[in-house]
Amino acid sequence: MLQFLQDYPRAMEWSYDAVYTLIAPFRRWLRPGSAFEPLVIRSEKAGKGAVFNCQMCGQCILHSTGMTCSMTCPKNLRNGPCGGVRLNGHCEVKPEMLCVWVQAFERSRHMPTYGHELIQIQPPVNRQLEGSSAWINLLNGIDSQTPMGWVAEDKNGT
Repeated sequence: MLQFLQDYPRAMEWSYDAVYTLIAPFRRWLRPGSAFEPLVIRSEKAGKGAVFNCQMCGQCILHSTGMTCSMTCPKNLRNGPCGGVRLNGHCEVKPEMLCVWVQAFERSRHMPTYGHELIQIQPPVNRQLEGSSAWINLLNGIDSQTPMGWVAEDKNGT
Protein backbone atom coordinates (compact mmCIF):
# COMPACT_ATOMS: atom_id res chain seq x y z
CA MET A 1 0.00 0.00 0.00
CA LEU A 2 2.54 2.60 1.16
CA GLN A 3 5.58 0.49 0.39
CA PHE A 4 6.98 3.17 -1.93
CA LEU A 5 8.04 4.96 1.29
CA GLN A 6 10.77 2.35 1.73
CA ASP A 7 12.52 3.95 -1.23
CA TYR A 8 13.14 7.01 0.98
CA PRO A 9 15.29 5.39 3.66
CA ARG A 10 16.67 8.67 4.99
CA ALA A 11 13.13 9.90 5.68
CA MET A 12 12.24 6.53 7.23
CA GLU A 13 15.34 6.73 9.41
CA TRP A 14 14.23 10.17 10.62
CA SER A 15 10.71 8.78 11.28
CA TYR A 16 12.16 5.88 13.28
CA ASP A 17 14.11 8.29 15.49
CA ALA A 18 11.06 10.53 15.88
CA VAL A 19 8.81 7.65 16.97
CA TYR A 20 11.43 6.40 19.43
CA THR A 21 11.86 9.90 20.89
CA LEU A 22 8.09 10.30 21.24
CA ILE A 23 7.41 6.96 22.94
CA ALA A 24 10.53 6.58 25.11
CA PRO A 25 9.17 8.82 27.92
CA PHE A 26 6.17 6.47 28.21
CA ARG A 27 8.35 3.40 28.78
CA ARG A 28 6.91 2.61 32.20
CA TRP A 29 3.39 2.35 30.74
CA LEU A 30 4.43 0.56 27.56
CA ARG A 31 5.07 -2.91 28.92
CA PRO A 32 4.00 -6.39 27.87
CA GLY A 33 0.57 -7.09 29.31
CA SER A 34 -0.21 -3.41 29.90
CA ALA A 35 -3.54 -1.88 28.92
CA PHE A 36 -1.74 -0.02 26.13
CA GLU A 37 -0.16 -3.08 24.54
CA PRO A 38 -3.14 -4.00 22.28
CA LEU A 39 -3.28 -0.44 20.96
CA VAL A 40 0.45 -0.41 20.20
CA ILE A 41 0.20 -3.80 18.46
CA ARG A 42 -2.72 -2.61 16.30
CA SER A 43 -0.81 0.57 15.46
CA GLU A 44 2.28 -1.41 14.45
CA LYS A 45 0.27 -3.82 12.33
CA ALA A 46 -1.44 -0.95 10.52
CA GLY A 47 1.53 1.39 10.11
CA LYS A 48 4.45 -0.96 9.63
CA GLY A 49 2.25 -3.40 7.75
CA ALA A 50 1.28 -0.79 5.15
CA VAL A 51 4.81 0.54 4.68
CA PHE A 52 7.09 -2.47 5.30
CA ASN A 53 4.80 -5.50 4.95
CA CYS A 54 5.60 -6.10 8.62
CA GLN A 55 5.49 -9.74 9.71
CA MET A 56 5.12 -8.82 13.44
CA CYS A 57 8.21 -10.77 14.50
CA GLY A 58 8.49 -8.72 17.71
CA GLN A 59 12.20 -8.05 17.06
CA CYS A 60 12.16 -5.34 14.43
CA ILE A 61 15.54 -4.56 12.86
CA LEU A 62 14.30 -2.26 10.10
CA HIS A 63 16.75 0.46 11.07
CA SER A 64 19.60 -2.05 10.69
CA THR A 65 18.47 -3.38 7.31
CA GLY A 66 18.01 -0.27 5.22
CA MET A 67 14.38 0.03 6.31
CA THR A 68 13.68 -3.27 4.55
CA CYS A 69 11.96 -6.02 6.55
CA SER A 70 14.26 -9.04 6.52
CA MET A 71 11.33 -11.22 7.55
CA THR A 72 9.80 -10.72 4.09
CA CYS A 73 12.61 -12.89 2.75
CA PRO A 74 10.99 -16.25 1.87
CA LYS A 75 13.70 -17.91 3.95
CA ASN A 76 13.40 -15.39 6.83
CA LEU A 77 17.14 -14.70 6.67
CA ARG A 78 18.27 -12.00 9.09
CA ASN A 79 21.98 -11.78 8.27
CA GLY A 80 22.29 -11.32 4.56
CA PRO A 81 21.32 -13.06 1.38
CA CYS A 82 21.38 -16.76 0.73
CA GLY A 83 23.60 -18.23 -1.94
CA GLY A 84 20.77 -18.24 -4.45
CA VAL A 85 20.45 -14.58 -5.37
CA ARG A 86 20.10 -14.48 -9.14
CA LEU A 87 22.41 -12.39 -11.33
CA ASN A 88 19.63 -9.83 -11.79
CA GLY A 89 19.31 -9.43 -7.98
CA HIS A 90 16.09 -11.41 -7.74
CA CYS A 91 15.17 -14.10 -5.24
CA GLU A 92 15.78 -17.78 -5.98
CA VAL A 93 12.54 -18.79 -4.25
CA LYS A 94 10.35 -16.07 -5.77
CA PRO A 95 12.05 -15.09 -9.05
CA GLU A 96 9.64 -12.20 -9.61
CA MET A 97 10.75 -10.60 -6.33
CA LEU A 98 13.90 -8.51 -5.88
CA CYS A 99 16.04 -10.02 -3.11
CA VAL A 100 15.26 -8.40 0.22
CA TRP A 101 18.98 -8.15 0.95
CA VAL A 102 19.77 -6.44 -2.35
CA GLN A 103 17.15 -3.84 -1.40
CA ALA A 104 18.52 -3.59 2.15
CA PHE A 105 22.04 -2.98 0.87
CA GLU A 106 20.98 -0.29 -1.59
CA ARG A 107 18.76 1.50 0.91
CA SER A 108 21.26 1.33 3.79
CA ARG A 109 23.73 3.31 1.67
CA HIS A 110 21.35 6.29 1.98
CA MET A 111 21.02 6.12 5.77
CA PRO A 112 23.61 8.29 7.53
CA THR A 113 22.71 7.23 11.07
CA TYR A 114 22.01 3.49 10.89
CA GLY A 115 23.29 2.47 7.45
CA HIS A 116 26.49 0.99 8.89
CA GLU A 117 24.45 -1.45 11.03
CA LEU A 118 23.75 -3.63 7.98
CA ILE A 119 27.00 -5.51 8.63
CA GLN A 120 26.17 -6.31 12.28
CA ILE A 121 25.33 -9.94 12.97
CA GLN A 122 21.75 -10.29 14.20
CA PRO A 123 20.69 -13.02 16.62
CA PRO A 124 18.23 -15.65 15.43
CA VAL A 125 14.57 -14.70 15.59
CA ASN A 126 12.93 -15.51 18.89
CA ARG A 127 9.68 -17.01 17.62
CA GLN A 128 8.16 -16.61 21.09
CA LEU A 129 7.91 -12.86 20.39
CA GLU A 130 5.86 -13.23 17.17
CA GLY A 131 2.74 -11.09 17.26
CA SER A 132 4.03 -8.89 20.06
CA SER A 133 4.97 -5.23 19.80
CA ALA A 134 8.52 -4.62 18.61
CA TRP A 135 8.42 -1.11 20.09
CA ILE A 136 7.41 -2.41 23.53
CA ASN A 137 10.02 -5.16 23.29
CA LEU A 138 12.68 -2.61 22.32
CA LEU A 139 11.79 -0.19 25.11
CA ASN A 140 11.94 -2.98 27.68
CA GLY A 141 15.04 -4.74 26.33
CA ILE A 142 13.06 -7.91 25.60
CA ASP A 143 14.08 -8.03 21.93
CA SER A 144 17.75 -8.41 22.88
CA GLN A 145 17.36 -11.09 25.58
CA THR A 146 18.52 -14.63 24.94
CA PRO A 147 15.49 -16.92 25.29
CA MET A 148 15.49 -19.66 27.90
CA GLY A 149 16.93 -22.84 26.45
CA TRP A 150 19.29 -21.02 24.12
CA VAL A 151 22.92 -21.24 25.08
CA ALA A 152 25.24 -18.34 24.44
CA GLU A 153 28.84 -19.10 23.47
CA ASP A 154 31.49 -18.38 26.05
CA LYS A 155 34.80 -16.71 25.19
CA ASN A 156 36.30 -20.06 24.16
CA GLY A 157 33.62 -20.58 21.49
CA THR A 158 32.03 -23.56 23.24
